[in-house]
Amino acid sequence: MTEGPTSTDAPERAAQLPAQSPPVDPAVAAAAVDKVSTAGRLSWWRGDGGEGARRNLALLGVLAVLVVIGALTRSDLYSNPDWVWDNILSILKLAAVVGVVTVGMTFVIIGGGIDLSVGAIVALAGVWCTTVATQSYGAGGMIFSALTVGLAVGLINGLLISYGRLVPFIATLAMLVAARGLAAEISDKQTQVSDNGFINGLASNDLLGIPLLVYILAAVVAAGWVLLNRTTFGRRTVAVGGNPEAARLAGINVKRHTLLLYALSGLCCGIAAIMLTAQANSAQAAMANLYELDAIAAAIIGGTLLSGGRGTIIGSLLGVVIFATITNLFAINGLSTEAQNMVKGGIIVAAVLVQQVQFRSLTQFLGRNRLTTT
Repeated sequence: MTEGPTSTDAPERAAQLPAQSPPVDPAVAAAAVDKVSTAGRLSWWRGDGGEGARRNLALLGVLAVLVVIGALTRSDLYSNPDWVWDNILSILKLAAVVGVVTVGMTFVIIGGGIDLSVGAIVALAGVWCTTVATQSYGAGGMIFSALTVGLAVGLINGLLISYGRLVPFIATLAMLVAARGLAAEISDKQTQVSDNGFINGLASNDLLGIPLLVYILAAVVAAGWVLLNRTTFGRRTVAVGGNPEAARLAGINVKRHTLLLYALSGLCCGIAAIMLTAQANSAQAAMANLYELDAIAAAIIGGTLLSGGRGTIIGSLLGVVIFATITNLFAINGLSTEAQNMVKGGIIVAAVLVQQVQFRSLTQFLGRNRLTTT
């Protein structure tokens, strides 16, 4: 007869059972998860992932300072809400053309290059699309001509640099001179008037109270952001600019990619040529003078490294808006050109220095405050 379990067997069976963890208080568990997630967010803010956010926040701070200066110096204007809104639209409209050029320049600089010919490309495309022969094909012919000329010149730059192995500075400097000369030859050093109502209307018409040029800028910026941050092309651009040899060993065709980067810059110049022609209702060989310097400075202020491998489209856009706000601030205060140049140079240096602030004290304060409350 089989005996049943006795009381002496109970301790032995208990010792063989797996150890049971003590019950966990749900409030304690939630606090621990919150603490870990907070630490993760703060780590992102301190690290490379939050660098772009810190830089853009600094640029927004610079814009806020410029607005405060404008309000203090011209309180009579800033006290009028209608004027303030119209002035904002004027600033965005002023930034539109250079902003489109800067998008292409940002890609080139991130890819490890430089393009000194963007202003000349804009002038050449504008002159070419406003010739009598081109205007006879209507708005479609003018737009196609400007885009084609910009793309073709960009491809020539890319071929000289990637396959001709010329230094980008030298190749694009030579193109600057050549494109300006060709534009002067085509226009016979005269201003060519645009008679097309659709093209001219791009600068004078608006949609929902916002100028069409601002919509074009927004579309180009959005496309550039997606291309840089959400496509293989953008990741390859960062890789090529950061370390071309490593990118080549990883299977990236560095020469072809460099060619495409300069073609993209030329295409942006073609778009800008249409916009600038619409603003002036004309085109000439001297148009878009020094746009290359404005575009490079805006990209650098926005956080794009001249050595390549890092940059953001949003940062470059903020850099362009800062430049336009500075110009507007000088205009409403009636400052001389000499004073404008000196003050602008100082503000550019200050903006770059502000970018370097890491906001460590703010981050530590937020971390201590969060951990204390939990």
